[in-house]
Amino acid sequence: MSDAPAIRLTDVQFAYGKGPRVLNIPTLEVVAKEKVFLFGPSGSGKTTLLGVLAGVLGGYTGTVEVLGRDVAKMSGSQRDAFRGSHLGYIFQLFNLIPYLSVLENITLPCRLSAERRARLNGMSLEQAAEQTAKRLGIGELLHKPVTNLSVGQQQRVAAARSLIGTPELIIADEPTSSLDYDHREKFLELLFESCQAAGSTLLFVSHDRSLMHLFDRQLSLPDINKAGS
Repeated sequence: MSDAPAIRLTDVQFAYGKGPRVLNIPTLEVVAKEKVFLFGPSGSGKTTLLGVLAGVLGGYTGTVEVLGRDVAKMSGSQRDAFRGSHLGYIFQLFNLIPYLSVLENITLPCRLSAERRARLNGMSLEQAAEQTAKRLGIGELLHKPVTNLSVGQQQRVAAARSLIGTPELIIADEPTSSLDYDHREKFLELLFESCQAAGSTLLFVSHDRSLMHLFDRQLSLPDINKAGS
């Protein structure tokens, strides 16, 4: 998997039911370990594209390859297992489990995926969570309920959950939208450091172009997506 691009799309088209095309992407490629900023206005198909990449949206035409695997050729259970083992996803609204502690939220992907758990290099789940949380500045919060945290702290918990077990691809959907500029840059610095340490590829989706200079490459979804043509 490591020799293939992290993401490769070829002639991908997608529409919801009989509605207009939302995606019409002739080609898109993201190199392994690259940090890519993908921007576009609301309604341009950003979240739809992420759903296709993560294997939660089917029914498209064309080819979607993630970490060298053709997503369409997997069964539903195979896509679920692949996503849990190899992808980290930071949601715009975090999607933390409110009745779990910070520690339990962070370790959840490794509890659900034996393959991801096996990549902890001999550490226990608690040790791995503590290491990741400390890197993101939330090490002292591990045993607190996530409902007691600030928005910024919850974002770091979501980032830690996506990074534990060194997934090869991190997908971030507007994860800094509720932070001010200074806190956004600090959050990104920590995210970049964690991705570099894990050797992960980062696809960061946002409408905020003020952050794009921090990334290896910038892509405009309206430019690569010809849905309106």
